Amino acid sequence: MVLFSAVLPPAAVVETLTAEVAGLPRLDGVRWSSPDNWHVTLGFYGEDDAGARADWLRPRLAGMPAPRIWLEGAGTFTRVLYLGVYGEGITELGLAAGAGDEGRAYLPHLTLARTRERVPVELERRLSGYRSEMWTAAEAVLMRSQRSADGVRYVVVERFPLSQQAR
Repeated sequence: MVLFSAVLPPAAVVETLTAEVAGLPRLDGVRWSSPDNWHVTLGFYGEDDAGARADWLRPRLAGMPAPRIWLEGAGTFTRVLYLGVYGEGITELGLAAGAGDEGRAYLPHLTLARTRERVPVELERRLSGYRSEMWTAAEAVLMRSQRSADGVRYVVVERFPLSQQAR
């Protein structure tokens, strides 16, 4: 199964972001991610055994401080529209979870859409001023990607509480 670790946005952030995205034009070739799948990836592991990966993550995440983060501004990879993730501790948490192990720099982000071609400039421009409320991510999760006839759905395999002690 395909596995990754992530931080999930709270319901209030999902609600305001859903309203923001609802106001954007629906353009051909743009596939919007379901709000149920929104997450900030910490580490991507590909095909892996869930039990072994959870055993690997548990000591790496134990005692890690809960990051205080927010979503802000849009960006693009070649065919991905995303919101940036900013705040205290998210990069450190990502690195502890294995971000960057594949040789790429870690860029915390939340994917909103994928496209067949380049991301339309209008979408990036319209989201450039977006900023969510700040939240404390109380846990990291190990997730699996589950394909079905309806598309991809992400399912939590295990939860890892993060330290709530002051930084």
